Amino acid sequence: MRKIFCLFAVCVMTLLISCADYDEGLEVVNFDVKLEFPSTYDGSYKGLRVELQDAVASTFVDSTDTQGVAHFRIPSGLYKVSCSARKETTDYRYFFNGAMSQVVVAVDSSHTVTLPLVMSKKRIVN
Repeated sequence: MRKIFCLFAVCVMTLLISCADYDEGLEVVNFDVKLEFPSTYDGSYKGLRVELQDAVASTFVDSTDTQGVAHFRIPSGLYKVSCSARKETTDYRYFFNGAMSQVVVAVDSSHTVTLPLVMSKKRIVN
């Protein structure tokens, strides 16, 4: 009986020692992309498409708010930030392009990046 008790005690101790609690959750970071518009642009900042692409080609997409900022909740990692969009007013069609590579997103890094945009415009002839 004593051998069975000792064997049971060893099994219980082994089970307790071998159990580990790993935090395998995905670490998500609040990250903002602020678009830097050329000074000659006087239209709305709202609704421009901003994309983040990580190293395995997962793509996250958001649109800018009235301040020209896109808000993301993404996993930590290395990203490419890009914006390629078109806005139309009554007189002009505006084209915006901008890209930035090797952007680090982590809990201990900056949570905002500014993306400068290059703008071209075309007059709409009615």
